Amino acid sequence: MKKIILLLTLILSFSAISFAQPRSVEKSTKQTSVAKTTAPTSFTAKYEGGMFGFDDKQQGTLKFDDENERFVFFGKDQKEKFSIPYKAMTLVYVGTKSVRSGAGTAVSVIPLPGAGLAGLIREKRRYLVIHFSDPDVEVRGVANFKLENEQMRESVVQTLGEKAKLTQRGDAFYRQKSAPTTEL
Repeated sequence: MKKIILLLTLILSFSAISFAQPRSVEKSTKQTSVAKTTAPTSFTAKYEGGMFGFDDKQQGTLKFDDENERFVFFGKDQKEKFSIPYKAMTLVYVGTKSVRSGAGTAVSVIPLPGAGLAGLIREKRRYLVIHFSDPDVEVRGVANFKLENEQMRESVVQTLGEKAKLTQRGDAFYRQKSAPTTEL
């Protein structure tokens, strides 16, 4: 009987060891391709902040300026407010922020039992986020724009990534660092 128990224990321990070995990590070079829809040359957007000297949130128009290789924001008056050169872009993606909705805030302050639970009502806001690095003044920044819908955001990120010659990683596009040069 002792031999059978010992044999079963050995068999179970060897099977447990073989299952416990982790699978090797696969290095795939395949990139997941997002639907190749190009964004329109100009579209409405709300500037949310991030650019130096432009603190106010404002409605306006974003435009791809391919001749000068830059992404331009025009205000309500259709005057150019600022631009970000394609070469200065380091990271482009769709960002998400969870905030308390206006209705949830309004209902939560009503003096009724259980009204405080309305403060738990949240909504997600999605933004076009552009990280940039300006080599002329050695400044880095992050500009945020609120766009109409999800399809528009994804197509703008895709188009900006292609025009700025950025590398895709998942749903984001980034600029790879150049290899440092060493001088002897």
